[in-house]
Amino acid sequence: MNQKLFSKDFTLVIAGQIISLFGNAALRFALPLYLLNRTGSCTLYGAVTACAFIPAILLSPAGGIIADRVNKRNVMVILDFLTSALILIFYLCMGGANIILLIGGMLMLLYGIAGFYQPSVQASIPALVNKDKLMAANAVINSVSSLSGLLGPVLGGILYSLYGLKTVLFLCFFCFLLSAIMELFIVIPFEKRRDGENIWKTAGCDFSESLSFIRKEKPIIGKVLLVVCAINLFMSAMIVVGLPYLITEVLNFSPVQANRLYGFAEGALAAGGIAGGVLTGILSKRLAVKKAGNLLLACAVCVFPIGITLAVCSSDMINYIVISSCCFLLMAISTMFTVQMLTFVQAETPPDLVGKVIAVILMISMCAQPIGSAIYGILFENFRGFEYVVVLFAGIIALAIAIGTKKVFKSL
Repeated sequence: MNQKLFSKDFTLVIAGQIISLFGNAALRFALPLYLLNRTGSCTLYGAVTACAFIPAILLSPAGGIIADRVNKRNVMVILDFLTSALILIFYLCMGGANIILLIGGMLMLLYGIAGFYQPSVQASIPALVNKDKLMAANAVINSVSSLSGLLGPVLGGILYSLYGLKTVLFLCFFCFLLSAIMELFIVIPFEKRRDGENIWKTAGCDFSESLSFIRKEKPIIGKVLLVVCAINLFMSAMIVVGLPYLITEVLNFSPVQANRLYGFAEGALAAGGIAGGVLTGILSKRLAVKKAGNLLLACAVCVFPIGITLAVCSSDMINYIVISSCCFLLMAISTMFTVQMLTFVQAETPPDLVGKVIAVILMISMCAQPIGSAIYGILFENFRGFEYVVVLFAGIIALAIAIGTKKVFKSL
């Protein structure tokens, strides 16, 4: 195993992630925004967003099983080549297909690929760095994800508002193609397993093994997972649906200005992720996992200024600044929490189970997201003119969850 953090292979993983995730962020920014601009319906936006998460939920366990049984580099390469091909097909079909079905299908494929892809990235980290550098490596990976999430929406928003969706598609096609080519040169230690069993039987056994590990050997992981699901349902889903709707449909900006400002707001979210990743790396030896509940408490508090400002302030720009600033803080804090939890799981899980266990965790934690997206799409649609009520509702529920579950994290 490599003794230094930034080995050649880990650096290539990082570079591939930057390019691939940049394309993914730009695409997942532009496609829903195009749909929202065309229809103006938050309910439809929430429904399409909810459906997009379903393949990611279903494919995450398969991604974990594959990550533990085949060369992780090959998974990354194949999926990046596949994504570039799907973008090309989408581009060619734009003129003649139902745009709602086309965008919904494309988003489902993108989220599904991401669900299949991420377990391979996460499972490759323990194979590329020493155990004492796991938190720093996870912080780097999360910062890279946030950096790509920063550049993707900002540049995507500018390109989308100036030149339209097709230019964004063209850029993303080359991002995934370049990432796949770079990943061909990564070497990840891998020993092929020879069990000779049927793949479906093996998949079922692997999935059962992961659930059994979480439920019986490490039940505390299951408790933390339930907390994360609740936060995803009541707070994360509100941000996913509310951020584009509030900026592009509620605040009174011109369409071109609103699209750009939404891109900058998504960039603020990603910048918060970078800040959180950097802080986690710097403070890795000081962050106590027992106090992780305080981070969730701080996330919940960040929601309230958004609702209060929407209720009492008539200035669209002030509302926008408060929304963006709170999203920055929320993402920074939640990233610190995520890195802590990933490091805890990686350190407590046997190497041959890491990919599968992370995949199961991702799958279960994401289950709440589509439900929340659909609910908040309906809520924002039915509370037109009183959107602050929906935001404050999310903040109150998240605050109650954070306070009520602090004991779970103290027991880690």
